[in-house]
Amino acid sequence: MAVERTNRDVRTLIAQIAAGEIMLPEIQRGYVWKASQVARLIESLYRGYPAGSLLFWKTGRQHETREAALGAAQALPSVMPLYLLDGQQRLTSLFRVLTDHAEAQVVFNIETEAFQNQSAATRRNRKWVKVYDVVGPDADVFAVHGELKASGLAIADAEIGRRLNALQKITQRDFHMEVLHDFEYEEVAEIFVRVNSGGRALKTTDLALATLSARAPGFLGQLEAESSRWAECGYGALDVNFLMKALTLSLSISGKQLSSVAKLTAASRESVEAGWQDVRRGLARVVPLLRDRLLVPTTALIPSLAAVHPLVVYYGRQPEGAAVAKEVEDGLLYWFLTATARNRYGGATDTALTQDIRALDAEDPVAALLENLGISEEGISVTARDLAGRNHQSPYLMFCYLAAAHAGAADWWDGEPIGAAADSSGKPQYSLVHPAAALRGSGGRYSSAEINDLANIVFVSQQTAKNMIGSSSPAVYLQQVADSDRAAHAIPGDPALLEAGGYREFLAARREVLAERITGLLDRLQPAFLDRGRAAAGGAAAGSLVLSGYAGGGRRVLVAEAEAAGRQWVGWIDPVELEAALDAAAAGLASDVLVGGEAAAVRIDDEGGVAFGLGPYTVRGSLDQWRTAVKDAFEDAQPLAGCPEPADEPWPGECREFALADAGARAV
Repeated sequence: MAVERTNRDVRTLIAQIAAGEIMLPEIQRGYVWKASQVARLIESLYRGYPAGSLLFWKTGRQHETREAALGAAQALPSVMPLYLLDGQQRLTSLFRVLTDHAEAQVVFNIETEAFQNQSAATRRNRKWVKVYDVVGPDADVFAVHGELKASGLAIADAEIGRRLNALQKITQRDFHMEVLHDFEYEEVAEIFVRVNSGGRALKTTDLALATLSARAPGFLGQLEAESSRWAECGYGALDVNFLMKALTLSLSISGKQLSSVAKLTAASRESVEAGWQDVRRGLARVVPLLRDRLLVPTTALIPSLAAVHPLVVYYGRQPEGAAVAKEVEDGLLYWFLTATARNRYGGATDTALTQDIRALDAEDPVAALLENLGISEEGISVTARDLAGRNHQSPYLMFCYLAAAHAGAADWWDGEPIGAAADSSGKPQYSLVHPAAALRGSGGRYSSAEINDLANIVFVSQQTAKNMIGSSSPAVYLQQVADSDRAAHAIPGDPALLEAGGYREFLAARREVLAERITGLLDRLQPAFLDRGRAAAGGAAAGSLVLSGYAGGGRRVLVAEAEAAGRQWVGWIDPVELEAALDAAAAGLASDVLVGGEAAAVRIDDEGGVAFGLGPYTVRGSLDQWRTAVKDAFEDAQPLAGCPEPADEPWPGECREFALADAGARAV
């Protein structure tokens, strides 16, 4: 065994990738870089900054590989390939830029020397040059120079030439390479894990998968095939990460955190194989159960996939073909719904999963699972108050969909069931009963939060939204809809509520109908050992959190107003700083954001969630939820002069978990 040290320039490395002489071993993760990261890499090369080294493995035997996200097929290699262990994100990004990939359209401002991804604005501005037009194989730098000269730049002609020349030379930049010769696969996997575990470059799931792939070549392919199987029927979120977590939970591993994926590396090959068969058997029972009995058409509707894991483990433990009693099946679905309503996995997911997987060992698993939710004597109900102040990010979106689906609701345009249409994310399409344009044209009496209220959402296709609803008042377009179709979608029958002036009364009336239907669904599944006394779905009110945007004089402030234990707290946040922290989180990096002069950590976890400390709460949500929350807060930005003063001191007590989806509503 030996380690060879050498250097190669960018152009040579890209040519080797195209020729199949550089391949990705199966232990590698997928390509995850965002466009902003690609632009920063090109800028670093342009400015001569260090761009890191590359680690390869050379062996005399062929090994399992994974497809690189190049946008082009690699040739069959004429020599044994080098397997890339460290540097995939950088080399893949460079390959994309140098081959004009649609998602790597990096542009360069000749005046400011800034780099970013192509946009409509940069296309219109002649000062922005596409990097590919300067460094691509057919680049005509002389023509680019001439066009820039004619655009009236504020820099001299000689400086234009110098900057274009510097840009062109990025393909000549050398990367330092280390090549491992004749190491065994398991040893290479160990090196891969050590190289990538020093920071947040890889998640724990990726590292465990690397180790498993080394022990059982082809295992990643099995995971990807299983994921593709369920994606074809709308359950696309059952991806490799979900399957790895399910595998972990299916193994009999002792310890405080049964859900720690890192423990997979300690499991034997035989136990992993047995656990994998349990996962597949469990999914084969659970997906039809959720899709056909509960009428959940897609994982895009499920607020937290963690709630699916105990179901997969339970059914995976059942022998092939074994029947499960209907009362048990109903009870498991009841638990799934109540766990979602009570935001069971909105906080410390791994701790909750460990408790719930252990509950499956009880004599009555359904009762034990419900007891973990604090439900042991009475069932729960959903009230109109539970639905108040919610929007499309709320877990109750799924419940409102189910209320319509179980009432036989169909699309108003083509008459198909509401689950037949989905948007690009796989989520069922929906529109607003009272269109935003109609409400905003009624004197500005309704805020964006009110307009986008959950009770104003109706599950219809984009054809219905475009061809029937448009910007019309429901008092007009609903004349084309049969009374039975309106009723299936819980549209109130009072004509006065379909006018803009009766909008708030419309929301109140529709919440009552939706809450009654959701509670009815819960009642049909409720276990017999629970009496008909009811607790609120969300538990007792314990506080609140509201995010609001204020703007004025070129300044924007995101204000967090929280209440807990009878105390009030207000914090100011710079939205630009928060958005930068979210970008960093997307790249796997934790960071701090100033909240009222105090540094608050923006943390990330293996589930892709973001936790942010705001006063009395640790607020958790997905990246998309955080970005949407910031955007929504400034849709109706209030004058900066009316901004409440921030709290002078940090919150004195212990922080509690709070789901971002509940911002604007009560904490649970």
